[in-house]
Amino acid sequence: MSKEFRKQPLVSIVMNCHNGESYLSESIKSVLSQTYENWELIFWDNLSTDKSKEILKGFSDNRIKYFKSKNFTTLYEARNLAIKETNGEFISFLDVDDWWVPEKLEVQVKQFKNNNDVGLVYSKYFLYNQKNKKKKLAPNKKLPQGYITEQLLENFIVSILTAMFKKELLQKFNLYFNSKYNIIGDFDFFFRFSKKVKFLCVQKPLAFYRVHGSNLSIKNLNEEIQELEHWTKEQIYSEKQNVNNLNKINNLILYKKIFMNISENQRFLALKKIFKYPNNYLKLKLFILLISPFSLLRRFNLLN
Repeated sequence: MSKEFRKQPLVSIVMNCHNGESYLSESIKSVLSQTYENWELIFWDNLSTDKSKEILKGFSDNRIKYFKSKNFTTLYEARNLAIKETNGEFISFLDVDDWWVPEKLEVQVKQFKNNNDVGLVYSKYFLYNQKNKKKKLAPNKKLPQGYITEQLLENFIVSILTAMFKKELLQKFNLYFNSKYNIIGDFDFFFRFSKKVKFLCVQKPLAFYRVHGSNLSIKNLNEEIQELEHWTKEQIYSEKQNVNNLNKINNLILYKKIFMNISENQRFLALKKIFKYPNNYLKLKLFILLISPFSLLRRFNLLN
């Protein structure tokens, strides 16, 4: 590591793993290829039974730190446990089937240096279709900055894959992941984060999210909807959200339900709900999805 980079703040990269051998090497190589050198990789092994540990140990770099969970936990509890082992001023997350462009960390640390009032920096990313090897920019529009709570309620556009935030804020505002969720833990985390700090967005892709069979489950989508409905009830009772915000949350849930109906070929039911959807742009997008002959995987990509 050069002397120049030793003077730079340490970035802690959290990688949670449970049987992630398939794409793990590529993810780790993208960390090792970072132009920003002052990082540590906190590899949290959630009782993997495959060759994940052996693959990790094949990389000889003292910045890589291996931890094994005592018990199998949910993903979001595992994220919290891994955070406790971090030493950096900043924290980023990289899952075992995704990867970063080489300048990802460098670009984001520079943004923090130039914007002292910002607590979190995120970016666009590419959706990479593992089946046909094609990539697609996500999202394909300009992303919001500042206090973006209302925008998150309309459309969850912050990917944990791209986010970097100041570690000190976690304890200051008690901003940890809620381990009772299996699907919407990221959304809940960034929603609470957005109410406390300003976000800054790098309007170019700094990462690749790999789309493959195991992350396209209808079962997961149904569970996501159930968790969102439960989350909404909690917001009503504890946060006393205004009517406008509640409408946005309910519209988000309706959007997910319509997509699930389309995915399950319940076209008439989906059509009835589309007519009730209040956003004309998204209504048109949903209608295109409804009449599209594309596969479920292709439809999923169109939603991002």
